[in-house]
Amino acid sequence: MNLSDNKILITGGASGIGLGLAERFIQENNTVIICGRRASLLEEVKAKFPSIITKVCDLSLEEERVALYEWINENHPDLNVLVNNAGIQNWMNITDADFYVNMKNELATNIEAPLHLTSLFIQLPSLKTVMNTTSGLAFSPFAKVPVYSATKAFFRSFTLSLRHLLKAKNIEVIEIIPPALNTDLGGIGLHDVHPSVSSFIESIFEQLKEGRQELTFGTSETRLNASAEELRNHFNAMHAS
Repeated sequence: MNLSDNKILITGGASGIGLGLAERFIQENNTVIICGRRASLLEEVKAKFPSIITKVCDLSLEEERVALYEWINENHPDLNVLVNNAGIQNWMNITDADFYVNMKNELATNIEAPLHLTSLFIQLPSLKTVMNTTSGLAFSPFAKVPVYSATKAFFRSFTLSLRHLLKAKNIEVIEIIPPALNTDLGGIGLHDVHPSVSSFIESIFEQLKEGRQELTFGTSETRLNASAEELRNHFNAMHAS
């Protein structure tokens, strides 16, 4: 994809990886739209980056996904990049009393939302690129986030198929595969020891310049190229205690 002169929608763009992508795309001379559930957080981002366009939207709800598409179609019909980045992560056990409720919320946000949005936004004649944020956990799950890991495995599988399915429409499909990073995903403080979002963003933009369609960093690069035995060993090492 061209790295400048795009109009880009980033879901979950007010924090973490989404905010990192938004900031860098702005630096590359793009028009950036972000959406999220928390109006106050979107306002904070807008204050820091005045050029950014914000939209409050709860992507776990079908009607709000449709409303988002209709708003884009009416106000920004020249949108040419969709970044399916929004996701939630719950540390949980299947024995938890609220397991089913949390599981449904993760499925709605991590799977239903990006698939639905993609099916809507490919109707825009201007759309040229879909970027999907998966995870290194798509290859080797972490049992403390069992549903999150499974949703990312699903989303990676779907992304591989989507790349094939959209060839006829000349829409490029790019997969962003982050490792654990220093964000608040899953809870404040859980990922403090991991690499910064900024270092990850710098790396994947270099890969975009090279024309790569699978963007990795650190352990996610290792997992992408690992054998089945290596992935089993990695899983066992994560759960040794």
